[in-house]
Amino acid sequence: MTTLTSPTQHKTLLQPDCTVRLRDIINTLPSNVFTKDPRKAWFKVVLSIFMVALGMGALALTPWYLLPILWIFTGTALTGLFVIGHDCGHRSFSNRIWVNDLVGHLSFLPIIYPFHSWRILHDHHHKHTNKLNVDNAWNPLTAELYESCSPLAKWSYRQLRGRFWWFASVVHWAKIHFNWTTFTGREREQVRFSVLVVITSAVIGFPILLITLGAWGFVKFCLLPWLVFHFWMSTFTLVHHTVPNIAFKKVDQWNESQAQLSGTVHCDYPHWIEILCHDINVHIPHHISTGIPSYNLRQAHQSLKKNWGNYLCEYRFSWSLIQDITNQCHLYHREFNYQSFENYWKLKK
Repeated sequence: MTTLTSPTQHKTLLQPDCTVRLRDIINTLPSNVFTKDPRKAWFKVVLSIFMVALGMGALALTPWYLLPILWIFTGTALTGLFVIGHDCGHRSFSNRIWVNDLVGHLSFLPIIYPFHSWRILHDHHHKHTNKLNVDNAWNPLTAELYESCSPLAKWSYRQLRGRFWWFASVVHWAKIHFNWTTFTGREREQVRFSVLVVITSAVIGFPILLITLGAWGFVKFCLLPWLVFHFWMSTFTLVHHTVPNIAFKKVDQWNESQAQLSGTVHCDYPHWIEILCHDINVHIPHHISTGIPSYNLRQAHQSLKKNWGNYLCEYRFSWSLIQDITNQCHLYHREFNYQSFENYWKLKK
């Protein structure tokens, strides 16, 4: 097992033999990690609603100099609502599809996310994890593809791969989740429904909030917690798949079991973040099987460490880790996994 606490410790990862199937890995997990427990699931819902309400109430009563702390707390609690919707999208919240869809839509409403478009696009990510030019989550550009982009696209890519990584989730949200015309058949109808639910709620809700709270109140209670939520979305998903020793593979070289077991990262965050975000950082078992509810991820991870520990990559969250990723993981290189823009420009001269 590769357990790394320093961002300079990017060792080459071992990968399971290509003959190992994903099913072989799943079969080593205890059967109870796939069991849905309604009490645990609904407790997570109550916990997240309570924490968001607590944050909002504190924002209304707290002096100005404590507001940044409460924006961070409330935005992180909103991320917990997303994780509940995340379970619903994978049908691991309830055995009833209509319950998953209802809770998923309601969980996603406060963060202005169309549920079905996210669900379908996220399923694509799981089916093609770390498949170069196919995965839709932090898929890195090769130097050749980068060169073919427009100047504006190049500039945007450099910002989102660098110091503005925290804004990438906002761009991802706005760019691909509201256009139902990119979907076909029944999926198009589902996505259109989710988009219209979100837009209708925003058209009704935003004016009411602006009238009752004013412009500053809207920023204070809505915009800034929402941006903190997207900070965590960007950070979690970045670290899940974008450290220097994680490989993306071309279609003809891609292997499902290698991608899901050794192409994802477990990262330990401060305990309060893990509680508010329902252990979404325990990411490797989630890629082994999306059927594992979030409250069983830690047990599943311990099993993977016991049986497949040599192939796991684990980090501890730190700002130096983020700095290391945003300094190095820019353009994808077939030999070194990544190269920085700085090295790329040096080689071009």
